[in-house]
Amino acid sequence: MPRTADHAQRRAQIIDGLVRVAAREGVHAVTMRAVAAEAGVSLRLVQYYFETKGRMMLAALRHLEQQSHDRWAARLAALSDAPSLRARVETLLAEALPKDEASRTFHILWTSCAMLAMTDPDPDLAAQPFAEGPDRLEAQLAGLLRQAQTDDALDPHANPDIESARLLALGHGLGTSVLVGRRTPESAMTVLGYHLDQLFCRP
Repeated sequence: MPRTADHAQRRAQIIDGLVRVAAREGVHAVTMRAVAAEAGVSLRLVQYYFETKGRMMLAALRHLEQQSHDRWAARLAALSDAPSLRARVETLLAEALPKDEASRTFHILWTSCAMLAMTDPDPDLAAQPFAEGPDRLEAQLAGLLRQAQTDDALDPHANPDIESARLLALGHGLGTSVLVGRRTPESAMTVLGYHLDQLFCRP
């Protein structure tokens, strides 16, 4: 078995292999054997780190979620020294749209896992812990909206929890439209911007 120092690197290597298989051939093509071949490691090593396909896919989702959070932080850093709360919310929602290869892969893999969990007997997928990612995003949005109320940038009568759920639902719907080619990323951002203009408009 690999040394302790190699564990994180090996796990990342396997996860990257899974993401490449899923992005190229679809989640239905993701098997432990296919991922091992793509990652250039043995099937035994994949089984050592991930006992089931479900656990392997969930690890990949968490990895992609962390990458998405890192991209959001980079987008914020590129805006200004102190971006407004509205800009932070808009940037967070923009990152959730499938606007480039990385975010598109994340969107496809998450949606595929959600669909697979409805029919796959794998208990790790059936438990649907992948829903934790959207829950965290919704909570993050609600926190930003509460801070906006504190700063008098948002209607004090607005409900941050409900508004964050509505923003997330809007973002997911727009994301699917972009993914299937019905809408461009630019038009999706126009819709989001229109809604945020209304939300952050003080009476």
